[in-house]
Amino acid sequence: MDNFEDYKIKKQLKKALAGLGFEEPTPIQEASYSTILGGSDFVGIAQTGTGKTIAYLLPILQDLNFSDQTHPRVLILAPTRELVIQIVEQIEELSVYMSVRVVGVYGGSNNINRQKRAVAEGQDIVVGTPRRLYDLALSNVLRLKSIKKLVIDEVDIMLDFGYKTQLKNIFEYLPKKRQNILFSATMTTYVDELMNDFLVNPNKKTIAVSGTPLKTISQEAYAVPNFYTKANLLNHLLQDKDEYSKVLIFVATKIIADRLFEVLDFESEVSVIHASKEQNHRTKSIEKFEKGTSRILIATDVIARGIDIEKISTVISFDTPFYPENYIHRIGRTGRAGEQGRSILLYNEKEESLKDAIESLMKYKIPFIELPKEVAVSTQLTPEEELKPIGPEDGTDKDHGIESGAAFHSKSAKNSKEKGGVKSYERKLKKKYKKPQKRGDKIQNKKRRNKR
Repeated sequence: MDNFEDYKIKKQLKKALAGLGFEEPTPIQEASYSTILGGSDFVGIAQTGTGKTIAYLLPILQDLNFSDQTHPRVLILAPTRELVIQIVEQIEELSVYMSVRVVGVYGGSNNINRQKRAVAEGQDIVVGTPRRLYDLALSNVLRLKSIKKLVIDEVDIMLDFGYKTQLKNIFEYLPKKRQNILFSATMTTYVDELMNDFLVNPNKKTIAVSGTPLKTISQEAYAVPNFYTKANLLNHLLQDKDEYSKVLIFVATKIIADRLFEVLDFESEVSVIHASKEQNHRTKSIEKFEKGTSRILIATDVIARGIDIEKISTVISFDTPFYPENYIHRIGRTGRAGEQGRSILLYNEKEESLKDAIESLMKYKIPFIELPKEVAVSTQLTPEEELKPIGPEDGTDKDHGIESGAAFHSKSAKNSKEKGGVKSYERKLKKKYKKPQKRGDKIQNKKRRNKR
């Protein structure tokens, strides 16, 4: 099918697609439509930014007839609040000429009693994060025995976040006879296990090989010894506002996100979001970044799948991700809709083996760039770099045995750029948060990987 006009879909859906400017289906949309509409279990593997959401929503809405029943018929699970919000918005846009009731439920500042009332009013589709959905099912407000279709979006990151137990608990509330639809950017061992556990002869469509870098993204890597030198490099690069017009910076933990925000020279142009930020703050930060009010957004991987913003010029991996698949998701934020994007990876000695794993997954050697002479190499270490062994909780590997190479030789002390001491930074944090800082974003099932 070359055009959505060729699809056997309702006039209301065609009109909505036309209004959104969608004319031709993407490969994953074309591959999934007939299978999902036919009722078979389906697994779609495609890279971020290829239209996976519409790929499952279109056949689901085509098959969803008007009903005034109270209990939902479609359940969609997503790993983050941001993704839940975006899926709900997409459903509302596609069903603008239809009578479809949809609600998004998630934790955080959103009041659970308000969500209970919304569910009790009657919904056709419920979209939510696993923990909140399970809470609502336990309270008996959300009854799932009428569910005909279950969608798990971004299933790989869902499992990386440690949601497998919640998923299995939710499955206990669902009818055994249902259609299961899984969408993911990568195919991991955990996804395989989940498929084997509850899918029945699924039809699997892989549009892009897992880990293949998008052709529209140029990649480069810098060897940088520590946090403060990485910050110095960013302060040097980001001075070019034309080249770095909309920059998304991924960090490993919440503490690093806040610390980087403090030391970057572009305070009025920087927003930061992570799991500890209030939902209103996260929403406003994304809106500012989307509208261009802020040029730089610092984020943890916890919201990587929940960001769908056009024209991101550059994605910077300030910390090398522990799982190589997460690097693919990060860089998938740029180079969208046929535009050219750029990815910059910063890695230190202890992260070098993680970079090697990324390159092995992609079957691509990321071009190495020498540290600019203008960038001072700092000898100052963060409290984590001084005291804490590097492990998966930090997004880095543990004791990989890499020897120090020439790329990591420090410059003389006189060239080092110091930005305040460790104690002064700790005092800042205490003043800002009024309580000790906790460890940053932790993907729960990383422990399992360590045990292998």
